[in-house]
Amino acid sequence: MSLFYSHLPIYWLLVSQLLSLFTLFFYWWDKRQAIKGNRRVKEATLHGLAMLGGWPGALIGREVFRHKTQKRPFYLILYSVSALHCAFTALFVYVALA
Repeated sequence: MSLFYSHLPIYWLLVSQLLSLFTLFFYWWDKRQAIKGNRRVKEATLHGLAMLGGWPGALIGREVFRHKTQKRPFYLILYSVSALHCAFTALFVYVALA
């Protein structure tokens, strides 16, 4: 059992990076669709991906692609999700080291 827990942060980091790349792709795709005037990705989908762990990719995508920068409710939710993930990660590390 301790072997599983000793590697848990590595797996978590790998999954987090993959989710971030996946989320970044969705931000790029949505921006591309917006420029073309085509059907867009729902905001709930973008928020859901961030909540699942893709928040770093969401933050990067928002800045790099200048995506949804004028929609205050959107970025307030995104920043809140990001802050919660950081808090839970800090709590996890604190408990793991205690």
